Amino acid sequence: MNDKNLFFNNWIKISLINFLVVAGVGVLLRYKINFPLPLVNYKFLLHAHSHFAFAGWVTQILMALIVQYLYQHNKNINLSRYKKIFWGNLITAYGMLFTFPFQGYALFSIIFSTLSVFVSYFFIAFVWKDLKHIADNGYSKAWIKASLLLYAISSLGPFSLAYLMANQISGQNLYFGAVYFFLHFQYNGWFLFACFGLFFNYLQKAGFLNTGLYSKRIFRILFITCFPAYLLSTMWMDIPIALRIIATAAAIAQLISLIYMFKLFAHTKKLLSNNLNTLSKNLWLMVLIAFVIKLLLQCLSTIPSLSQYAFGFRPVVIGYLHLSFLGIITFFILGYLNHSIALSRTGVYTFVAGVLITETTLMLQGFEAIGFSVLPYANYILFAAAIAMTVGLIIIVAKKKPEIQAAINLQ
Repeated sequence: MNDKNLFFNNWIKISLINFLVVAGVGVLLRYKINFPLPLVNYKFLLHAHSHFAFAGWVTQILMALIVQYLYQHNKNINLSRYKKIFWGNLITAYGMLFTFPFQGYALFSIIFSTLSVFVSYFFIAFVWKDLKHIADNGYSKAWIKASLLLYAISSLGPFSLAYLMANQISGQNLYFGAVYFFLHFQYNGWFLFACFGLFFNYLQKAGFLNTGLYSKRIFRILFITCFPAYLLSTMWMDIPIALRIIATAAAIAQLISLIYMFKLFAHTKKLLSNNLNTLSKNLWLMVLIAFVIKLLLQCLSTIPSLSQYAFGFRPVVIGYLHLSFLGIITFFILGYLNHSIALSRTGVYTFVAGVLITETTLMLQGFEAIGFSVLPYANYILFAAAIAMTVGLIIIVAKKKPEIQAAINLQ
C-alpha cells in the first residue's frame, strides 16, 4: 500500500470509528429512556449525538471520498492541505461531542459548532478550485459541485439559530424553521448530492457508458426542486396556500425523478450485477427502496391531515430522519466502501438488521397516533436494535485484512 492509499485508508478507518462512537452514544440515549441514568442530560446528549453524526461520520467520510474522487482524476492535487481540513473537521466534531453533553447550546459547544462551519468553507473552496481541473464524466462533477453549494447554504440554518438565541428572539416557528433548514440542505443537499456524484463516478470508471443522460435529468429535477422542497419541512406551520402549492409541486416533481432512476437501473442492471459483490448489491438495493419510500412519504406529507401527524408525532419524525440518514446515505456509503475494502459481511448485516428493526418499530409506534394499539416494549426493542447496530459496527471496525485498499484505481 503506497502513501496515498494509506492516507485515504486511515481517514476512512477514522470515519468508521467515528460512526461507531455515534452508535455508542445512541445506545446510551436508548438506555436513558428505559433505565435511570441521572448523570446524563438526555436533551444535551441528543445534541451531541446528532452533531457528531453529521460532522464526525457523514461529513468526515464524504470529505475523504470526495478528495479521493479528485485524486483519481488529478494526481497533482495538494493532499497536505486536505489533511489539515480533515483534522480540523475531526477536532471540531469531537469538540461538539464532548461539550454538548455537559452544557447543551452554550459558549464552548457554539464555538466548536461555528469552527466546524468555517472548516467546511475551506473544504468547499479548495474542492471547488480543484474541480476546475477535472473532466465532468458521467455528470459526476456537477453533482459534487451542487453538493458543495448546498453544503454552504445549509450553514445559514445554524447561523440563523445563533442570531435568534443571541438576540433572545423567541418563537417556535422561527426556531424549528432554522433547524429544519439546516437538516434539509444537509440531508437532501450536501449528503444526497455527494452520494449521487460518487455513484455516477463509479459507473463511469466501471465502464458504464451512456449513463450521463440519466444523471443529467435526475440532477436537474433534484437540484431545481431542492430549494422549494424545504417548504415540505414547514407544512406543520400555518403557511400561505401558495407556498403549500409550491411545496406539493416540488414533492411531485421529485417523485417523477424516479422514472429516470428506474430507467437507469434497467439500463445498468446486468452490468451492476456482474460488477458488484452481493453485499454491495443488497445495500444499494435497500438504498433505492428507502429513497422511493422517502419520496412517497414527502408526497403524503403535503396532505393537511397527514402533515400534522407526520410532524407532530416524534417517532414519525425520528423514523423519517433515520430513513434518510441510515437507509439512504449510510447504506450507500457502506456499499460504496465495500466495493473496494471488503467490509465484514457479518458486521454489515448485523448493523442493517438493527436499522431495519429500528425503522419498523418507529413506524409501528407512529400508527399509535391514528388509533392503533400500542406496541408493547417498543422502547426496549429500540434499545436492543441500537445495541445490534453498535455490535455490527464493532465487527466492521475490528476486521483487518492485508488486502484492504481504501481507494479505487489510485495507482
